[in-house]
Amino acid sequence: MMDDDQKIRDAFSDRNWGEIKAHDSWQVFRVVSEFVEGFEKLSKIGPCVSVFGSARSKEENKYYGLAEDLAYKLTKDGYGIITGGGPGIMEAANKGAQRAGGKSVGLNIELPHEQKPNDFIDPDKLINFSYFFVRKLMFIKYAQGFVVMPGGFGTLDEFFEALTLIQTKKIGRFPIVLMGTEYWSGLMKWVNDKLLTEQYIDKEDLNLFRIFDTVDEAVKYINEFYSRYMLRPNF
Repeated sequence: MMDDDQKIRDAFSDRNWGEIKAHDSWQVFRVVSEFVEGFEKLSKIGPCVSVFGSARSKEENKYYGLAEDLAYKLTKDGYGIITGGGPGIMEAANKGAQRAGGKSVGLNIELPHEQKPNDFIDPDKLINFSYFFVRKLMFIKYAQGFVVMPGGFGTLDEFFEALTLIQTKKIGRFPIVLMGTEYWSGLMKWVNDKLLTEQYIDKEDLNLFRIFDTVDEAVKYINEFYSRYMLRPNF
């Protein structure tokens, strides 16, 4: 059996380099096709809130219930709900949106584990992506707010990308909510003790997000943000 080092050497040999470059060129068309499909479908939906969180959260997890209730109430207030389309927190949020009779969007990603879209996404609002960066753009471009439930690397990635884009004024500001003071307390301590104290961020940057424990607090904050700033949708 060929070892991993030999596979790497072969992949970058002169014999295969032309094939790699040709594959990269054709890959552009697949990327563009994902952008086009996403833009065409999501531009028709209207104001939405993107809900993030772990795919591993089960129904008995308290944050599963919070995500469902929050999506339900946001939908009743006129927002659509966008999730990553998978199980766990994503399923809960889509379930809440569907229960409220609102728009339930799923941006599913093709993974080696073959993530299956959950059953609570509107059939005409399910989009499958191969590329994380295209999918993340859709989360941000068509969202009027982010609600971040407890999650892992992917959840943190989406949270910090949104903060970075707002901080650097690449996009307009929108409300970002973290749910669960206990869960986020360790990260917030590190942000204050390290990033802020060592001047990697400004004190004002901490105002770009809020942490809440109840659905009503989070929904109120998002609604008041738009009544105060009278901002238009990102699209």
